[in-house]
Amino acid sequence: MMERMAAIIAGSMLVGVGINFFLIPYHLLDGGMIGIGLIFHYYIGLPTGLGVILSSIPLYIYAWYFEKKLFLNSLHGLLFSSLCIDIFSGAVTGWHLPIYVSAIIGGGLIGLGIGLMLRYGTSTGGTDMLAQILSRKSGLNVGLLIFFIDGCVLLCGLSVVGTSIFLYSFLTIIAVAMLTSVTVMRTIRC
Repeated sequence: MMERMAAIIAGSMLVGVGINFFLIPYHLLDGGMIGIGLIFHYYIGLPTGLGVILSSIPLYIYAWYFEKKLFLNSLHGLLFSSLCIDIFSGAVTGWHLPIYVSAIIGGGLIGLGIGLMLRYGTSTGGTDMLAQILSRKSGLNVGLLIFFIDGCVLLCGLSVVGTSIFLYSFLTIIAVAMLTSVTVMRTIRC
């Protein structure tokens, strides 16, 4: 239980840092519910973490009825990661990285955070939870499923961020998918 809680806290902090220090300064997108939260943030000014929670409600309703254990395990990840996203939202960095470097580092941190939580049976909720459900039913790699869902969300944000940022955001979801997959696979081997 203590390891799971530590993984949720550490993973949530990695997600919050990845989003606020690396994605938001360039208006980059991620996929999934985080991406939807970022779209709401860029478009109407809604805090990103709150957008993630609101976007996740339909999947949590489904999980409540059909995947109770996943619901309970993911609820903590959703709340902690959303809180970390909004807590770190006021952080200002003194560095100015090229946008492609920021996209890769931000995506890597988010993927590491999500993968860490998935290792301990929890997630940030939303499409991570959806990917876990689909992975259980299909046997497909959860990181690949997250990548596919993220790509769909990214396409939805194209009109909000424009073509150039969309292409850099694609680097972000590649980094998220790779780090999530590697982190989850390392658990299986351990």
